[in-house]
Amino acid sequence: MTRTLPATAIIGAGISGLTSGKQLTDYGVPYTCFETSDRIGGNWAFENPNGYSSAYRSLHIDTSKHQLSFRDFPMPEDYPDFPHHTQIKQYLDDYADAFGLLGSIEFENGVEHAERLPGGGWELTTQRGETRRFDLLVVANGHHWDARWPDFPGNFDGIEMHAHHYVDHQTPHDFTGKRILVVGLGNSAADISVELSSRTLRNEVTLSTRSGAWVVPKYYGGEPADRYYRTIPQIPLAWQRKLMQLTIPMAGRPEKFGLPTPNHKFFEAHPTQSLELPLRLGSGDITPKPDISRLDGTTVHFDDGTAGDFDIIIYATGYNITFPFFDEDFISAPGNRIDLYKRMFYPGYDDLIFHGFAQATPTLFPFVEAQARCVGAYAVGNYRPPSVEEMRRVIDADMQMYTGHMLDRPRHTQQLDYFVYEHDMRTRELPAGLRRARREGGIRWAQVAGDGHPGMKEPA
Repeated sequence: MTRTLPATAIIGAGISGLTSGKQLTDYGVPYTCFETSDRIGGNWAFENPNGYSSAYRSLHIDTSKHQLSFRDFPMPEDYPDFPHHTQIKQYLDDYADAFGLLGSIEFENGVEHAERLPGGGWELTTQRGETRRFDLLVVANGHHWDARWPDFPGNFDGIEMHAHHYVDHQTPHDFTGKRILVVGLGNSAADISVELSSRTLRNEVTLSTRSGAWVVPKYYGGEPADRYYRTIPQIPLAWQRKLMQLTIPMAGRPEKFGLPTPNHKFFEAHPTQSLELPLRLGSGDITPKPDISRLDGTTVHFDDGTAGDFDIIIYATGYNITFPFFDEDFISAPGNRIDLYKRMFYPGYDDLIFHGFAQATPTLFPFVEAQARCVGAYAVGNYRPPSVEEMRRVIDADMQMYTGHMLDRPRHTQQLDYFVYEHDMRTRELPAGLRRARREGGIRWAQVAGDGHPGMKEPA
C-alpha cells in the first residue's frame, strides 16, 4: 500500500472554496473544486446565474477593508473604506488569478449528490451526470442562499418576497409608489429600508422587528468604526462584552429614533451597522413597528395593537444552513445548528471538512482564511483532531463561550469572535494537532490496489 496525498473535492467556489483551494495548492494536494455557476464568488457574484447570490445592486460591504482583507492578499489601497460588491468580486477574481486557482475549478458542474463510501472516501454525482470518487471532501457551499421565511398567522393578499431576491427599486417588482413593509432588522433590512424610503420613490416604508437591535455607526471619529474593534484573546470575552455594553450608549439608544427597545444587551445578538437608518427613522421616512401578530388580506396587525395596509412585504429574515447534496438522514443543520469541532470537523467522519460555516465578528473573510490553513495541514498529515469524545467536549465548551450569552435564534447558532478563534487556531489548536499527528500518526491516505480509487484508510 503506497502512501499518497488525498484526492480532494471542494464543493463551491465562494470565499471558503477559494481559500481552501489556495492552501491545498500551496501544499501540493490534488483537488477539484465543483461550482454550480459559470463564475467564482458565490454570494459576491451579483446576479449569479445559480441563484445563490443575495447581493443587491447598491450593496456595499458592512465591514471595512481594513478588517476584511485576506492576510496574504491585502485589498488594493485605492479601494474605499467600504467597497461595493463589484469591487469585492474583482478582489476575489484577482485572488484566484494571483494563486492560479481557476484551473482546478469545474464550472457549471456542481455536486448534486455526495455519498460516503463504506471504506471511507466519497462518491460524488455532478451536474453533468458524472460519478467521481475522492478521499477527502471539503464542504464550502455557503450559508447565505437558502432563504428562511417566517410563519405568521393568517394570509397576505399582496406581494410577499424574501430579501434574497431583492435587486433594486425596479427588480423583481416595481417598488415605487407602494406601501412596503420590511420585516427584520439586520444589515440587509436596514439597507433595503433606507433605499426604498427615498422620497423620490414615493413609497411608504414600515420596518417591523421582533427583537429590536443595537444600531452602530460605520464611522466613529472620522474613521471606520470597526478599526477600533479588536477583542483580546487573553481576556475573558464576558469582561470585554461588559465594557462594550457600557460604551454603546454613546452611539445612541434605538428608542431615541423610534425603534423598540432591544430585548437583549449589546452583543447578545448581532448588531446592525448603518449610518442612514437612524436618519431615515428620525426624518419620518421610515415608520418603526414591533413584530407582526397576524396577516389579514392586505392588512398587517402588529403586537402593539396597531395595523396597516400594505402592497408588498419583504422578509429580511435570514437564511438556513442547507446541504442539498447530502441525504436528509445523513448530516443536516436543524434550527441552523450543526455541531462541528472548531467549526470544521464532524465527529466520527475523518474524510469530511466543513469550511466557512460561522457568523464571524467582525468579518468572514479572514476567518475562512484561518480555517483554510487547517484544511491544508490536515490534508498532508500535519494536523490531527483529538478523539471523538474530546471533540464533543470542546464543541460544547466553544458553543457556550461564543453563543451561550446570545439570543436563542437560528441566526446566532454559528456566532463567533474571529480574533479569539484565529488566536486559538494559530497558537494552540494547529500546534496541538501537529503534536497529535506526530504522536499518533496523521491520517493515512492510501492507494487501494485494483480499482484505482484513492481511498482513505485509518492508520494501522
